Amino acid sequence: MRKWLISGIAIVSLLITAACGSDATYTVGATQILEHPSLDAAYEGFKAALEDAELDVEFDYQNAQNDQNNVNTISTNFVNDDVDLIFANSTPSALGALAATEKAEADIPILFTSVTDAVESDLVTAMDEPGDNITGVVDQHPDAIAKTIEFIDTYFSGATVGLVYNAGEQNSVSQINAIKEAGDGTSLSFEERTVGNSSEVQQATNSLVSDVDVFYIITDNTVVSALDSVVGVANDQDIPLIVAEPDSLKKGGFATFGIDYYTIGYRTGEMAVDILQGDKTTKDIPVEYPSGMELFINKEAAEAQGIEWNADWDDAKTVDSE
Repeated sequence: MRKWLISGIAIVSLLITAACGSDATYTVGATQILEHPSLDAAYEGFKAALEDAELDVEFDYQNAQNDQNNVNTISTNFVNDDVDLIFANSTPSALGALAATEKAEADIPILFTSVTDAVESDLVTAMDEPGDNITGVVDQHPDAIAKTIEFIDTYFSGATVGLVYNAGEQNSVSQINAIKEAGDGTSLSFEERTVGNSSEVQQATNSLVSDVDVFYIITDNTVVSALDSVVGVANDQDIPLIVAEPDSLKKGGFATFGIDYYTIGYRTGEMAVDILQGDKTTKDIPVEYPSGMELFINKEAAEAQGIEWNADWDDAKTVDSE
């Protein structure tokens, strides 16, 4: 009888613990470098994954307005508030969160997405070697740049490709280097302009007009935040505008080999669920690439930029301008 009582007490204790666990409330600090459709979609996907898991989560969303000082302040505040997890949406946001936790020697888990190259940015040692408190999903499919360069080389053979980017963004430098590497052995050449802030984007783009045949705008936060000015130049000068993600097509880009940012945000949220529930730690979850990539084309933009339609593109997914 005594043994039964002990077992019964143990069972009741487990049931109470389970019940309490299911009622747990978590605080997630969400840091995002700036407002942008792709980043916003990733955040929505992240939240949806936690909601689908029926976790009770309070989100503290903070937008840094593309200011690194704000990134650092936001990350430090999250550490001081001892949030349960940090969702870092962009490379600068992830770097800021990691620096803040390392400085405070805090073990708060960080889940990132919308990061182009987690290894080159020194967020992790390797894709299969996540950090002690950081992992996530990158937004650059390993074949995206190569496929884009192949696309330009095939349909705009011999073109000089104009690149506008902020050299202060590590993810941008990584992409530019990858573009040049992919361009070796093709008929393409490249002309670059760098900017320090969004107000310089239009001037930099205009300065390329007489030298280039195609624009290729990567996932550079500074340039994408001023993409309307690039689209205006491309349309006025009949220069095809290749972009790096589908949301930039909605603003007037012509073509991209893109991913779904909502999907990578959702996958990052699934990782967060495992960590918050104690099933895994960041060290148990390798950094992941996006699950798929497709050719997207904006037909309105093609017409606006004087691009003759090619029957090869008939099976591409189409995106309309906003």
